[in-house]
Amino acid sequence: MRLDRFVSQAAGISRSQARVLVRRGRVSVSGERVRDAAFAVADDARVELEGRPLALPQPLYLMLNKPLGLLSATTDAGQATVLSLLPPEIATRLHLVGRLDKDTSGLLLLTDDGAWSHRISAPSQHIPKTYLAGLAEPLAADAELRLAAGLTLRNEAQPTRPATLRRLSDTEVRITIAEGRYHQVRRMFAALGNRVTSLHRESVGGLTLDPGLAPGQWRALRPEECLAVLGD
Repeated sequence: MRLDRFVSQAAGISRSQARVLVRRGRVSVSGERVRDAAFAVADDARVELEGRPLALPQPLYLMLNKPLGLLSATTDAGQATVLSLLPPEIATRLHLVGRLDKDTSGLLLLTDDGAWSHRISAPSQHIPKTYLAGLAEPLAADAELRLAAGLTLRNEAQPTRPATLRRLSDTEVRITIAEGRYHQVRRMFAALGNRVTSLHRESVGGLTLDPGLAPGQWRALRPEECLAVLGD
């Protein structure tokens, strides 16, 4: 981790404030004064600010009920992002674990733990994700079989991994996929000759969105929930 980022997170100050302190020689790493803000801090290094030991805060793991209309991004020059829903001092620490389209709502995970995030979002992990989808037309009779066999999406050669489908009505379904291609659920139903009119993610792995969270609300995950996402 860069020294300015370490000092920012450990001292609860902005990155720019941390850089000023580093340049002024107020920060030492393992007993040596360091003035380079980009200095890479080793995991076992001892960092001190004006002689006071600094330690990184405990990792954060959050679930957020993403509302429609917000981008799943950390920053954007022209549009509001999901991080605008969080206090600035927390938002600056976090990254998104996967993404949801602007027109998709539901469970979104955020963390500052890169290893945990990778275990969830890496394509090789095949973490299941379940969505509630509204459709423009009644679904074809053979949809379950075609989804289980895998669909070849437009402009792609590799078929999708098997997906499961539960019909709730003629135009509402619950679908579970185990990968995360671009706009995948919408493109899968397009391949079936239909169109998604609404899409809401209900769960990731063994973690279901807290029904007590209104759109735009968030909360920290409990330790057992962090493991449930991974299937542990």
